[in-house]
This record gives sequence, C-alpha cells and structure tokens, in this order.
Amino acid sequence: MTEDRIERDILIAAPVDRVWSLVAVPGFWVADPPGQSGVATTEGETMVVKHSEHGDFPLRVEKLEPPTYAAYRWISAFRDQEVREDNSTLVEFTLTSEGAETRLSVVESGFTKLAGSDELRRKNREDHADGWPQCLDALKASAEESPE
Repeated sequence: MTEDRIERDILIAAPVDRVWSLVAVPGFWVADPPGQSGVATTEGETMVVKHSEHGDFPLRVEKLEPPTYAAYRWISAFRDQEVREDNSTLVEFTLTSEGAETRLSVVESGFTKLAGSDELRRKNREDHADGWPQCLDALKASAEESPE
C-alpha cells in the first residue's frame, strides 16, 4: 500500500456470478440503502449515489468486464462537482474464482492527485482505508446469505 492507493481483498463463499451481481451496482460501497443486485450500467454513465448520513456522492462507471472486473470513479471530498481525475479516486474491483468461492480484490487509487491540501488528501485516504473492511464484510455477508 502506498500513499496513493488502498488495496484490500476478501474471500467470499459464493460463486463469481453472485458476487458480480453485487459489485456491478455502482456505488454499492456507499449507497444507503445498498442498490439492488444486477443493476445494468454502461461505461461512461454518471450518477449520484445517496447516503442518508453522509450525503451524495457523484460517480462515473469507468469500465465493466463482466463478471470479473469493474472500475468506478467517485467523488467523496468534492461532492458538488462533476467527476474529474483531480477530484475523484478510481475504485477497481477484480473477481477471481477459487473453486466454489470468489476472491474479491479492491484497489482504490488517485489520492495523491486530488486537488486541495495535503491534509485533505491524507484525511480522505485514511477515511477510505478505515471504511473498506466494513464495506467488504457487508458485501460478503450479502453474497453468502443470498442463494444463487
């Protein structure tokens, strides 16, 4: 892990297609309530993901390669702006089959390129690093309790 990226992974007792149906929901990691599985999106689509406590998060779908890769660019520090590379981070999800289970890896990068102060960049990265374990645990629980 560097100052520019956060890397996490988790092994989920569910097939890749089931995990993909959850990961393919843009902003699932911040949505409140979480989006429904299987939401169809297209590359380049922009939207606002809503959270009742933390507010609105602009997001753009960067790349989708079903069922193994999804990339989203999202804004957490500059919420009143349109998504650009200098105000957002890139979140990449990679799904790998390991027998009957799925390894889900997430890489969030671009913290050092964020506009604003060093303190803003540092705080943004710390907040996200603290949040990913909770997000991945929630996704794991959802994937493992839902039949496929």
